[in-house]
Amino acid sequence: MPRLLLVQASPRQGDSASRAAAAAFLTRLHELVPELEVDTLDLWREPLPEFDGAALAAKYARLAGRVLAPREAAAWRTIEAMVARLDAADLVVIATPMWNFGIPYKLKHWLDLVTQPGLAFRFDPAKGYTPLLRPRPTLAIIASAGDYSDGPSWGRPDLATPYLQAALRFIGLGEIAVVGQGPTIGPEPAIAAARDKARARLSQLAESFAAALPQAQASAARAS
Repeated sequence: MPRLLLVQASPRQGDSASRAAAAAFLTRLHELVPELEVDTLDLWREPLPEFDGAALAAKYARLAGRVLAPREAAAWRTIEAMVARLDAADLVVIATPMWNFGIPYKLKHWLDLVTQPGLAFRFDPAKGYTPLLRPRPTLAIIASAGDYSDGPSWGRPDLATPYLQAALRFIGLGEIAVVGQGPTIGPEPAIAAARDKARARLSQLAESFAAALPQAQASAARAS
């Protein structure tokens, strides 16, 4: 059964533009792939461990090739489970608002937790960095107060899109589709037009994600 990991990064519920856009995408995808299983990771409702103390020590122990102490090993197992949850997904969708040109701190926290040596990437002084996760269809939905479709919004840059593309590519998820929805504040005609444009693009992406599922599952089988 194909599995999709939905990462919800907005603390809002019924009035969240990013959550609503993700729901529209999933509705269309379920029409195409009725057997799709959705694993929802709500970053505001599931506790994320702090990356300090034993967890941080475990990371540097692995980098140094040192055997982990019991507390370090226990902390690292939590990190391993988070990476495994991500890697078990055939499709990944991140629904997030744009905060202060970038992403919410909860989403950054999660990305910092899953971007770990030996789990999501490795480093060789002769070859540099190599991602360890397999490529799979990945989508980031970014809701913003301003309209960034043609570049900066009133001089404000979009730092969320390039960051997510670089961070997810670094661990191996491949090229990331990004759908922006903005403005979400202002005159209603502009908001509605942005919403309709985003929904049309999401419908197209649902079809391409559905078509890519057999290939994604075949890649997972080869990796296992």
